[in-house]
Amino acid sequence: MITVFYDGKCGLCRREIEHYKRIAPAGIFEWVDITVAPDAFTALGYTVASGLKALHVRDGTGIMHIGVDGFIIIWRALPRWRLLAMLISLPIIRPLVRRVYAAFAAWRFKKLGYDACDI
Repeated sequence: MITVFYDGKCGLCRREIEHYKRIAPAGIFEWVDITVAPDAFTALGYTVASGLKALHVRDGTGIMHIGVDGFIIIWRALPRWRLLAMLISLPIIRPLVRRVYAAFAAWRFKKLGYDACDI
């Protein structure tokens, strides 16, 4: 089972996850909105703030993948998205996409005001 921990209060994040839910094969994913049910996430030793900063995906072996690496885990399990996972995983592309995602995630975190509140 792949567990996806996401920010359900972020409109963009929520819409993207809803799309994945619609196209995902049954029984592969567990979807956890950490703004509604943070306990499963924090029980793993993570803070809610870290979960709001970036997507976290726990693979079937229990390894946590953060940010772009988490998206790759999701995409590998989705029909028609596997090619994107393969392309983003290429050694030349992955570091660049990680930097872009990190910059976007930091901007989104600040834009939503999470940096100004006590999470």
